[in-house]
Amino acid sequence: MKKPKWVIQKEQGRRAAVAETVWLFGLHAVRDALVNSSRVKLRLMVTKNAFDKLREEITTSGLEPEIVEPRNFSAPIDPSSVHQGAALEVKALDWGNLEDRCMAADGQLPMVVVLDRVTDPHNVGAILRSAEVFGARAVIATARHAAPETGALAKTASGALERQPYLRVKNLAAAMETLRGIGYVLFGLDGLADISLEDAVADAGTRPIALVLGAEGPGLRDKTKETCDKLVKISAAGEFGSLNVSNAAAVSLYTAAHR
Repeated sequence: MKKPKWVIQKEQGRRAAVAETVWLFGLHAVRDALVNSSRVKLRLMVTKNAFDKLREEITTSGLEPEIVEPRNFSAPIDPSSVHQGAALEVKALDWGNLEDRCMAADGQLPMVVVLDRVTDPHNVGAILRSAEVFGARAVIATARHAAPETGALAKTASGALERQPYLRVKNLAAAMETLRGIGYVLFGLDGLADISLEDAVADAGTRPIALVLGAEGPGLRDKTKETCDKLVKISAAGEFGSLNVSNAAAVSLYTAAHR
């Protein structure tokens, strides 16, 4: 029997509402989200042991926790997730627009990371950690075909998701052009490039730098390459010079931060 239109619309609305929330898990991710005043927090589920470890942050948040037995931990997360007895339902963060987040202030030499089809949440989480450590203004990815804000990403980011802007854009090439328009030079990481990242960074002088990285395997799309100012490579000591995308991001950020 075909469902009435109003039933279908109600179910779609319910699914959309659910999709707007994220379950974070793990002590680090939950602790940092609890004390983030910009994070909308909806529901907290903890074991007694996790509650004792998070007591101060829970009190600060004003959220009433649901204390459950470990064997009855029923948060809607992957059963294999290492949740450490803590899970927090939240709304995704709103970091505002790209120009405001990436605009350089007087005396700054800002940098950002641009990700082209990097879908692995563990890689993106690690990149967010490196971006925070080396002072990047933002990590930019597409709204589709990129790792969304999930519990797995947040746990790998180990709290960085609460502090490091993760901007999702509709069109990556357009976002790159926007960065160029506010002064950024765009360096696309490509293992077959002729120019080293070190040389390109040195030549950039005082210009803000955008480091553009692609997914492991396919790398940067043709359109993304065409939009970059230069394609550059990380210098390697031997013939085998391949790094995964999170390691490549860390090395690139270090190089750009120490010009």
